[in-house]
Amino acid sequence: MFSVLRNLGWFFRREKKRYAIGLILLIVAGVLELLPPRLLGNAIDDIVSGSITASSLMKYIGMIVLMLLIIYWITYIWMHKLFGGSNLVERLLRSRFMNHLMTMTPSFFERNRTGDLMARATNDIRAVSATVGFGMLTLVDSTIFLTVVLLAMGFLVSWKLTLAAVLPLPLIAIAMIFYGKAIHDRYSLAQDAFGDMNDQVLESVSGIRVIRAYVQERHDEKRFSDITEDVYHKNMAVARVDSFFEPTIRLCVGLSYIIALTYGIYLVFRNQITLGDLVSFNMYLGMIVWPMFAIGELINIMQRGGASLERIDETLNSKPDVQDIAQPVSVAEPATIEMKDVTFRYPSSTIDNLSGVCFSLTQGQTLGVVGRTGSGKSTLLKQLLHEYPTGQGEILISDVPIGQIALDQLHSWMGYVPQEQILFSKSVRENIQFGHHGASDDRIMDAITAAAFQNDLGTLSDGLDTLVGERGVSLSGGQKQRVSISRAFIANPDILILDDALSAVDARTEAKIIENIREERAGKTTLISTHRLSAIEHADLIVVLDNGQITERGTHQELLDMNGWYREQFDRQQVENNLTNE
Repeated sequence: MFSVLRNLGWFFRREKKRYAIGLILLIVAGVLELLPPRLLGNAIDDIVSGSITASSLMKYIGMIVLMLLIIYWITYIWMHKLFGGSNLVERLLRSRFMNHLMTMTPSFFERNRTGDLMARATNDIRAVSATVGFGMLTLVDSTIFLTVVLLAMGFLVSWKLTLAAVLPLPLIAIAMIFYGKAIHDRYSLAQDAFGDMNDQVLESVSGIRVIRAYVQERHDEKRFSDITEDVYHKNMAVARVDSFFEPTIRLCVGLSYIIALTYGIYLVFRNQITLGDLVSFNMYLGMIVWPMFAIGELINIMQRGGASLERIDETLNSKPDVQDIAQPVSVAEPATIEMKDVTFRYPSSTIDNLSGVCFSLTQGQTLGVVGRTGSGKSTLLKQLLHEYPTGQGEILISDVPIGQIALDQLHSWMGYVPQEQILFSKSVRENIQFGHHGASDDRIMDAITAAAFQNDLGTLSDGLDTLVGERGVSLSGGQKQRVSISRAFIANPDILILDDALSAVDARTEAKIIENIREERAGKTTLISTHRLSAIEHADLIVVLDNGQITERGTHQELLDMNGWYREQFDRQQVENNLTNE
């Protein structure tokens, strides 16, 4: 049960001063709370014996008020320390979780659902933070404070009465062991169901246009209703076990009260304790009600925190498929790019997605990659990003294997525009500045002009300050592509990768962008995959892929002379262009 505290040892060691002060003051406050009942009992004995005076009564009242004020200030300090630690560990875990996600490779996100990761970053982290805050409070109160109260009952009142009153308490321990295991198992299932629900919400929101286009609103509502019903039932399973805690404790505490009252009155009549002792004892007995409840809360919160920490650690302990070697090689610049007999297969694939790929580029050259849909164009380009473990063969940059180059240095050379443009829920300016933080408006306009987006800018409601919405929902497909291209242009990378990044623009706009690429990127390497052959006619080398293999290679004219797939596709597109122009 307490494994969660052991696994959080790194945090307690880091914040040992905070927790030392908080826990010591919590114990001190608990000890001081024992004094008012004893003072009240003494006052009652004085009243019964007739020895009470006005001055002694004021003395009792003054001492009780003073104790309450001291307890107030001490309680304020320990609550600030303990619950401040709860907020701190939540911040640390969330930052560590997010930073870890940023280091993970695509295969990790293929194995882990976004909704489940969100559940771990929210609900699970909150459950762990509750463990180091409220959990520490219940731990101290259910052990040390309970022990102190029992000792006070025994030493200050009567051991006989104390032993009789605590007879029902072992029943609580037995029940807590049973309830704790059930809570752990059911809470884990409930959190998994919550992750499924998050996934469903994300899919429905991101795909709302498709859902409406196919009139699937009712079906999607039914699917979401089924998932929420599952979440409800699994959380109710947790609640059913949780609801046993309080009645069980109340039953045992009630039995203790009956025993204490019955046996206490008997001891009063036998003159073994005074009436004031019995009043003090019942007040102490009332004080152990919270520690009894704290035992239940402790089991509950520790089991929830343990289940959540296991889920968080499962993510944090995942290792990226691609990591820097111990001593990476420093490369001044990507003077050459070369693939030697590269064969690659995705981790989830059963066939080779690239097979025997060979080509070489020198700095300043352009590579065009064409082929049928699913032929491996994107896979080839992504090899330079080194997102997956290198397959067979070699990928060399400046004659250094890509695996020996630090990932940060490798990615600093790259400007990447994927097929699916990712825009952030910010303004057009901020999305473009993502490629170069702090870029001036003049530089932004240069990048926009290079991407042939300047005319569209005037149609936006607030120009550069127009919010693009989530994933750029307020922009058209062509506009999103050109904002993404602007972002890549402003970064001025040594290697620009355009993965079918011109598919949503018309032929005239495409020709303008290609012309700008040739002018702006003179002396820098560019790789372009496309279905529209006019985009790569200028390329120094063009490769045609089919089922992951290069079937044709050469310049535009050389490929036309081969009379193969490239020539056939080129002629077809020329006919289509002529018909469109007519």
